Amino acid sequence: MQKYQVTGMSCAACQARVEKAVGKVPGVESVAVSLLTNSMGVTGDASPEDVVRAVQEAGYGAAYLAPSAHAAKASGSASVGAASEADATDPLKDTETPKLLRRLGLSVGFLLILMYVSMGHNMLGLPLPGFFHENFLGLAILQMCLALIVMAINRKFFQSGVSSLLHGAPNMDTLVALGSGVSFLWSMVVLFEMTGKITAGDMNMSLHALYHDQLYFESAAMIPALITVGKTLESFSKGRTTNALKSLMKLAPKTARLTSEDGSDERIVPIEEVKVGDIFSVKPGEAVPVDGEVILGESAVDESALTGESIPVDKAPGSRVSAATMNQSGYITCRATRVGEDTTLSQIIQMVSDASATKAPIARIADRVSGVFVPAVMAISVIVIIGWLIYGASVSFSLARGIAVLVISCPCALGLATPVAIMVGNGLGAKNGVLVKTGAALESTGKMNIVALDKTGTITKGNPAVTVLLPQKEGAEEELLKKAYLLEMHSEHPLARAIVNEWTRRHGEGCEDACPVVSDFTIHAGHGLEARIDGHLMHGGNGDFIRKFVSVSETMKKEEVRCAESGQTPLFFEEDGQLLGMIAVADTIKEDSAEGIRQLKNLGLVTVMLTGDNEKTARAIADAAGVDRVVAGVLPDEKAAVVKKLQESGKVLMVGDGINDAPALTSADIGMAIGAGTDVAIDSADIVLMNGSLLDVAAAIRLSRKTLRNIHENLFWAFFYNAICIPLAAGLLSWKMHPMIGAAAMSISSFTVCMNALRLNLFNMKNAAHDKPLPGSGPVALPEEIGVRESENRSTNMKKTLKIEGMMCGHCEASVKKALEALPWIETAIPNHTTNSCVIEISDESAWDEGKVREIIEGKDYKYLGEE
Repeated sequence: MQKYQVTGMSCAACQARVEKAVGKVPGVESVAVSLLTNSMGVTGDASPEDVVRAVQEAGYGAAYLAPSAHAAKASGSASVGAASEADATDPLKDTETPKLLRRLGLSVGFLLILMYVSMGHNMLGLPLPGFFHENFLGLAILQMCLALIVMAINRKFFQSGVSSLLHGAPNMDTLVALGSGVSFLWSMVVLFEMTGKITAGDMNMSLHALYHDQLYFESAAMIPALITVGKTLESFSKGRTTNALKSLMKLAPKTARLTSEDGSDERIVPIEEVKVGDIFSVKPGEAVPVDGEVILGESAVDESALTGESIPVDKAPGSRVSAATMNQSGYITCRATRVGEDTTLSQIIQMVSDASATKAPIARIADRVSGVFVPAVMAISVIVIIGWLIYGASVSFSLARGIAVLVISCPCALGLATPVAIMVGNGLGAKNGVLVKTGAALESTGKMNIVALDKTGTITKGNPAVTVLLPQKEGAEEELLKKAYLLEMHSEHPLARAIVNEWTRRHGEGCEDACPVVSDFTIHAGHGLEARIDGHLMHGGNGDFIRKFVSVSETMKKEEVRCAESGQTPLFFEEDGQLLGMIAVADTIKEDSAEGIRQLKNLGLVTVMLTGDNEKTARAIADAAGVDRVVAGVLPDEKAAVVKKLQESGKVLMVGDGINDAPALTSADIGMAIGAGTDVAIDSADIVLMNGSLLDVAAAIRLSRKTLRNIHENLFWAFFYNAICIPLAAGLLSWKMHPMIGAAAMSISSFTVCMNALRLNLFNMKNAAHDKPLPGSGPVALPEEIGVRESENRSTNMKKTLKIEGMMCGHCEASVKKALEALPWIETAIPNHTTNSCVIEISDESAWDEGKVREIIEGKDYKYLGEE
């Protein structure tokens, strides 16, 4: 997407005019203009010069922001790729409010003098120099001069209004210019009539009537002055809607502490000088300058600025750190891995900024209205004037009604109704670790009916551990583990990492002897791996895959079923047609996954788990997590096909974290990526969850629904305001609205819309207390062929939750699990070291022996605390 800054826009009609002009440029596929940030996003292969020229020919200014400018915004600079009158520094910098404040101060100063003359002296008898006593002509000339000064101070309204009218696209400034201009011109006509009467010798009563009843010089000055008040308030409130993005930009560190690996040489350099591979150090209390990997030291790092989570994260050698996070305790030395626009912070800034340059579908309603709004108001104003004249009203009365219609109509409120809510919603999401890439995604997420969830890394932790080593030959555990390690070390799959980690835990990195040569390595997605190791052909993978190459004994099959039913994933390995054995790997469910899925159900969504794992393992995980349906054994392209099938029943939100999830994320109505996942998954998604928690999926849905409700409120009040106020101004309800009152009402309307959007900042998107389905909607019915029903997942076995202290990691869990499942009457055991608990499933309730359970647990050096 090409980014531009646009100047000269004053309302939604301007926005529509720019979009229409740019949309006609050859090569432009889509264009979205933001009245809120005065920015424009253009997709297609049109040249920046052609786009800028189209904007300028439409009567506005434009500047192309080169891609490097997007990252540079974090440090307050940008580059300009096309010369124009636009100020192409940081688009979010508030340059308009100071100008408006100066205009407002001068306008109010001269307006107060004018009001003192026109109302204070005439109505309240406030004193003026003696030569103005009964000098109606002199008083009229003084009012004319003061009105001219105020109009000159606010000449921008007239310049923009006339320019847009000449370009065939009248805007809000046109209405202000017409209202003020017609008031002034009519007053000039009356002034000339007064001079005529003086020339004819008609002095007092008729001059008195003309002066008091026909002059509108104060209206001519009051209209632009009051609109400037509204514009200033609007500018303040618009500035606050971008506060979240501005605060993200301020987080970017300006310097880095570069050092040598031994710490002997240390120097402070500007952040721009840091390169990938450089070594930098971070002291307690300092911000991490760029993304990197810890190579020395340990610490706790506050990542709340990026993830919204207040609990510090422990860092040790090998841990990743991100720019703008705060080092809290220890001294750490890191190697830079991503710098400049590639850092996580810069990508977040870019993502939130790009979202403000896109439009939500609901904005099209206001766009269509805005395109014809100003011409329609001008036509209504003319009809009102003519109508009152035909009805027999005086010219001044008829003009006052027509002018009131012009100045009370407000296209700005329509134009701001959607973008201010989108910007505030995006900012609120960013502060809570939910990054929404487009306005359309923010609007649509709350309308989803079905949530499809990947298993590994999404519902589960994605850090599985080896639980069972079962060699074909007795006593050959080490040989099985070594050969499995040699095959799996070339894979990035979480299950492969579990085997590699187990070997590393036992033997350290690499092989005890010279590592054999591995060649012809092939990944069979969703099935397994293949490679030649020292010339021997080896396969590893699930049972169905391995049985293509070798037979599996009945004993091994029974162990495969037992492991799968208890939530473990059995992996088989063979070499040259000889079965080496089976390794079972278990991945534990994230602590908050079950609660996240429960919240999704409370919001009225149906949950479906998609996994390439075998059906028995998938059922065990789904049973613990509480999902509605399970689809197991699916390949990456089959996940996308399942998503498309689900779309026949409703709108689908897909949540995933890996490369294999990318097709499904793209196929879904909304793709949501776990922030700790792969770059491919994140690029394919519409929303990125920085924390990787399913609780944030529910939070994103709440945010979407609340933002959409806020947009509806804004649009209602914008339409309602105009629908009520235009008839009032026209005098149809027997109320003679003064043009000044119309101008005041117009000045407040946009401010009100902005302030309503700012209420979103008070919304707690993680509070599940008021969750409920969307009105008029309930859980959709899924196709019968999609997965296994929840009722089929539920076991009739008795369950107990045991409290166990002393478990520290996945290996502890595996040890407890293996020991408990050795008891014939315990079907499954799922320990969790983070909650100090273990959920067991008992096949024979009468066989339950708590003393035996205590003996086994305490025999493993853990403390048994009884049942929950």
